[in-house]
Amino acid sequence: MKTTGRIETDRLELQPLRVDDAADMATVLSDPELYEFIGGGPPTPMDLRQLYESWIAGPSRPGEAWHNWAVRLRSDETLLGHVQATVTDRARHADIAWIFGTPSHGHGYATEAAIALIRWLETNGVLLVTAHVDPKHAASARVAERAGLVATDLVEGGEVVWCRRSTEPA
Repeated sequence: MKTTGRIETDRLELQPLRVDDAADMATVLSDPELYEFIGGGPPTPMDLRQLYESWIAGPSRPGEAWHNWAVRLRSDETLLGHVQATVTDRARHADIAWIFGTPSHGHGYATEAAIALIRWLETNGVLLVTAHVDPKHAASARVAERAGLVATDLVEGGEVVWCRRSTEPA
């Protein structure tokens, strides 16, 4: 699997997440409403710096890879949120997630970023993409559905597992 690289869409640029993104991301993720379904609360810049340092260092489990991107508007580089993928099973399975600041909700950015992420994963040989979505989080379920994932009957940690299988390796 490739290293985390830049991904572009019509409106967005997914840039590999950097520790230096922490202060700006803390502002983007500062609305307590964002944590209604995922728990916790708004992180501080220091919280995110430490988290991003660990993400960039990578997982300790053999055969696992972490890919994280800051999502920005191409037009003016406004930071909107971030997407991530945890890749396992000899790079055949990826579990993805997304979080976007409240001002960017309702514009299709999360869906556009998720679609781009899934394309990147499938181009790099991932055959199964999953996402975990709180069953009460309708907006996140819409992102998953519009990105081509299908809700399954499987529930893990109180969240519905959404799934997309590629028919063949890229």
